[in-house]
Amino acid sequence: MSPTNGLEPGAPKAGPAEAGGTPVRQAAPAAAGAARPSPAQWYPPEWPDRIRALTAGELEPAAPRRAATVLLLRDTSEGPAVYMLRRRASMAFAGGAYAYPGGSVDARDGERDTGWAGPSRAEWARRLGLGTDETAAQAIVCAAVRETFEEAGVLLAGPDAGTVVADTTGDDWEADRAALVDRELSFADFLARRSLVLRSDLLGAWARWITPEFEPRRYDTFFFVAALPAGQRTRNASTEADRTVWIKPADAAAGYDRGDLLMMPPTITTLRELAPHPTAAGALAAAPGRDLAPVLARATLRDGEIELSWPGHEEFTRRIDPAQRVQPTEPTQPAHHAQPTQPTAVPSPPAATDGASA
Repeated sequence: MSPTNGLEPGAPKAGPAEAGGTPVRQAAPAAAGAARPSPAQWYPPEWPDRIRALTAGELEPAAPRRAATVLLLRDTSEGPAVYMLRRRASMAFAGGAYAYPGGSVDARDGERDTGWAGPSRAEWARRLGLGTDETAAQAIVCAAVRETFEEAGVLLAGPDAGTVVADTTGDDWEADRAALVDRELSFADFLARRSLVLRSDLLGAWARWITPEFEPRRYDTFFFVAALPAGQRTRNASTEADRTVWIKPADAAAGYDRGDLLMMPPTITTLRELAPHPTAAGALAAAPGRDLAPVLARATLRDGEIELSWPGHEEFTRRIDPAQRVQPTEPTQPAHHAQPTQPTAVPSPPAATDGASA
């Protein structure tokens, strides 16, 4: 991570390179009259105190762990729907927030040869901004496929480069899934045991976000898009989620704007970016042109206030009065602790509120 403490007086400066030599986008000043943050923007009450501690040099930023998350899409008569889960309120990180299947990278997945289809490991390393680190690239792509299987029961792998597994609902599959969750089995070993080929061609790299420096749990997360394979079914296989749903990106974004669905900035941003695409294939086709420069929040000192902003995303900007606990951009205190309501269901096919869907 950056050796700075994340707070800079005046205008932000050009930032140092992040892991893999990729430059980090720095936050621009919030535009005059920028929209007030949504009441459903995830904003933990401890953030102001942690930001102040960081700016005072009393808080050492934690090193971010690499992670991957997948925006799983399926086409409907009204456009693509995305699979989302609601994190249990008891979760230490982003409890109650809507998110996508995802989790941390397992270094073991980059340490052995794996059946592989699609872009080469070297191509993925370049695409992900990792230079020539093919081991890291393989581990990240494996994490994306593994977490989708662990949390949604969907497996982007098959017997060969042109097929995918048709059904993963049997007891033997569930036993392997549980072993993966418990880290008793690496994903690379799982693929080898079943003589499967990882279908990296079914993934498209979409974005990269890094948790702010003042968060105690930090992740360097790569976001991918993928289409639900024909014949496979999603189910709520995650112990971290209390609800799952297929929902159109525009409907999910509208729920966030109303203050109904709690989300972190990367989640609502990627939903807004998906909304214009009329099909899942269209979103996948757009992925190669996406900018993967990491997005990292910055805290800057402006006129005696701490301004928290995300690069290029003014809607998330907040200003914190050092003498007070919280100072939103506008005087209305966001009611982000309210329990999110049920999201709008996808009209056709019906939304799966229990995770069991075709």
